[in-house]
Amino acid sequence: MARPEITGRKIASLDAAEADAFSVKEFCRRNGISVQLFYKLRNQMPRTFNVGTRVLISKEAAAAWRREREQAAEAANGIA
Repeated sequence: MARPEITGRKIASLDAAEADAFSVKEFCRRNGISVQLFYKLRNQMPRTFNVGTRVLISKEAAAAWRREREQAAEAANGIA
């Protein structure tokens, strides 16, 4: 595929705060985990959905996942 500077096309970029969904790579970058770990622990990761061949994670699912992780960490720290 030709580069945008050659074709004259503009690259569509949304600020992460404006995006309604994240790619797996963007989700992992924002949460400090590797893509490999995401797929290794897929059953513990947020719900995903497909748009064509892309796998996306909604902002809501990402926020719910973070809340669950925080609650699990608090419960683990409270017991120890």
